This record gives sequence, structure tokens and C-alpha cells, in this order.
Amino acid sequence: MSVPADAVGQPKKAAAAAWIGSALEYYDFFIYGSAAALIFPKVFFDESDPATATLLSLATFGVAYAARPVGALFLGHFGDRVGRKKIMVFTLILMGLSTFLIGCLPTRAQVGGLAPVLLVACRVLQGISAAGEQASANSMTLEHAPPNRRGFFTSFTLSGTQGGQLIATLVFLAVAQLPDDQLMSWGWRVPFWASVVVAVVGFVIRRKLQETPAFAKQAAAEGVVRLPLAVLLREHWVDVLRVIGGALIASVSTIFTVWALAYATSDSVGMSRSAMLWVGALANLVALAAIPLWATLSDRIGRRPVFLIGASGSAIAMFGYLWAISTGNYPLILILGIVAFGVVYSAANGVWPSFYGEMFSTRVRLSGMAIGTQIGFAVAGFAVTFAAQIAGPDGKDWSSVALFTAALCVPPLIAALSARETHKVPTEHLGERAAQGASQPETVTA
Repeated sequence: MSVPADAVGQPKKAAAAAWIGSALEYYDFFIYGSAAALIFPKVFFDESDPATATLLSLATFGVAYAARPVGALFLGHFGDRVGRKKIMVFTLILMGLSTFLIGCLPTRAQVGGLAPVLLVACRVLQGISAAGEQASANSMTLEHAPPNRRGFFTSFTLSGTQGGQLIATLVFLAVAQLPDDQLMSWGWRVPFWASVVVAVVGFVIRRKLQETPAFAKQAAAEGVVRLPLAVLLREHWVDVLRVIGGALIASVSTIFTVWALAYATSDSVGMSRSAMLWVGALANLVALAAIPLWATLSDRIGRRPVFLIGASGSAIAMFGYLWAISTGNYPLILILGIVAFGVVYSAANGVWPSFYGEMFSTRVRLSGMAIGTQIGFAVAGFAVTFAAQIAGPDGKDWSSVALFTAALCVPPLIAALSARETHKVPTEHLGERAAQGASQPETVTA
């Protein structure tokens, strides 16, 4: 593979492509989360046992996270073989299609037990898509970015995530205003159908983006790795474990987005759907501003301190937020929700794309990020189901859920404390220390 003459970085185009793709991926992902908490227990599961229906619905949210490690193995392998761009286009199409199909599914009243089976199948496709999306977008932006601004440009992947969540919340706010009979019959389908528009826009942007200079140069000079997974586990296995531990920080997001929403709108608290959706919307709006600021700070002082602020602060902030929900005091819920999710969690959320990506060399970066993050995210996805059980039969034990969430913040703290600081390492030298002393990998010319 020869290096293109114009193989220079396109950081702004890469950031835009990462943002729009992540916005679609997580718009799709979070409209599912909102629907799983508010709609699907009544549409796809047995209404005669509301508690069990809710638990099963939240479990389907976690199914996609279970599918992610499988998708990561497959998409990570090909991302390090054929390039970042092709995987980014593939994941975009797969997510748009699977989300649209969810909006077309028959309900339990129409086809009985087949309805939740079809729902789970579409959810698995969403999980496979998401497994490759963030890792490919993070690799693309990191490898296009100037060395001293990798944190800032890679943060657009997570800004897109928050943007997608914000759009999803606003769309659900609109459909939540419908009368219950219309909402449960056709209204809930509209947000899923609308994903097609974002998919088309994202496809157009990503088609015009060039492959990264780092991947092009590495493939031209050495060839691509024949078996990226083998090289990854031989040279970077410790860093893969660090990323798995660090990725558990996503539990804060899933508890905030799904379990806390279900708890707040339950009979024990009695908050309205619209009121709680506004908490999520405003918290994500603040996160859109906070994420690039935290990432820029990490370009100056390092990835580790910023990530540690986010992980330790989130462990504490979740107690305050869930306590506020238990009081039913809406102004308090709004303020603490914005602080917990919009500000504090954004410190870890904004820096992990560069922090994790810089642990690996170019030849296995996508595989390392995909496999490490998606195993950790699989645990985070089912954190919602565990939280529903921990909260007890009446679903009111918020303090145990907060303690559970704080415990899941401990592995990310350990991972960050044990990691190398890489914000000043040149892009071409990233991952070298981990590979020192390893034999040369088997490669194949591209």
C-alpha cells in the first residue's frame, strides 16, 4: 500500500465525521434506553406483572452490551486490517437499519411472544454496530489530530454521544406529550424511524473522509497485521485489562439514563416523564460544553488527572443525585443531575477516547480500544438490570444502587492510577513501551 501524496491530517473533518456518527449511534442507543424504561414494558411484555415487565425490558437494554464484545472482535480485526474509514461507514449503516426496524416491530398484543424475540434480535444488531463505532471514530480522530491536541479532537466522539442523547431526549419529550393511547400505539415508533435522516447525513460526511495518515503510512511501510488480536494480546494485554477496568465508568451513564429515569417515574416517587426527560436534556446540554473543556485541559496537564477527577467525582455525585430523586424535590433533582452527569462525569467521559487510544500502537489501536471498551461496557449495560434487583421489590432502595454505582467506579480509578501518562508522547511512538521486547508481528502487505 503506497502512502497517498495528500496523506496529511484532516482533524476537523475527522472530528465532524466522528461527531455525526456517534450522534446517530447514541441517539439510537438512548431512544432505546428511554423506551425500555417508559414504553416497552407495556408494549412488548406482560402488563399483568409490571415489575417483572420492567425488569425484562431493562434486561433487553443490556443485551446490546452483551453483543458488543462479539462485535468488537470482528470489527476490531477488520478495522486494523482494512482501515478506520470502512468500519465507520459499515457501523453507521448497520445502526441506522437496526434502529429503523425496531420502529416497525409488531407488539406483544399482535404476535405474542415473538415480539420480544424480534426486539432482542434488533437490539443485538445495535450492539454489534456500537462495538465498532466508537473505537473506529476514536482511532480516526486521534490519528488525524495534531499531537498536542489529540485530547480535544478525540473528545468529539463523546460530544457526539452526548449530542445524540440530547436529541433522543428532546424527541422523546415531544412524543411523551401524546395521549397514552397514541403514544403506546404509534407515537413511540417515530423516534426510531427518524434515525434514517441522521444516517443519511452521516454517510455522506464519512464517504468523503480520507483514511488516517498513521494507518496509511504504517500499512505502506510494514504492511497490516495479519492477526491483530494475536499481536494485541501478546504486546498490549495489560493495557487491554486497563481499558476494560476503565470502561466500567460507563455504568454511571447507564444508571443515570435508564435506572434513575425508571425510579423517578415509578409510583414510589411519582415524577412526570417530561420533567425527568428535561433533566437528562439539560445535563447533556451542559456536557456538550464540558467535554471539550475537560479534554483541552487533559492536553495541558495529562489524561490521568482529568480521568481521576471524573471517576472519583462520579462515585460521590451519584449519591447526591439519587437522594434528590428520593425526595421528589424537582429543583434539587435538576441541579444535582446537571452537576453529576453534565459536569463531573464529563471529565472521565471526555478524556477516555484519547486516554485509551494512546495506550496502543497504530497497528492494533482499533482492536485494543474496541475489545477493551466493549467488554467493560457489557458490564455497564447490565448494571441497569442489577440495579433494578438491588433496589428491592418496591424499587425504592436508592442508596444501595448508589453504593453499587460507586463500587463500579473503583476499577476505573485503579486503571487510571496504574496507566502511563501519554499526552506528550508523539503519535508515531504511542504504544511502543508496551511492545518493547516483543517479537515482530506477522504482517501482510496491503
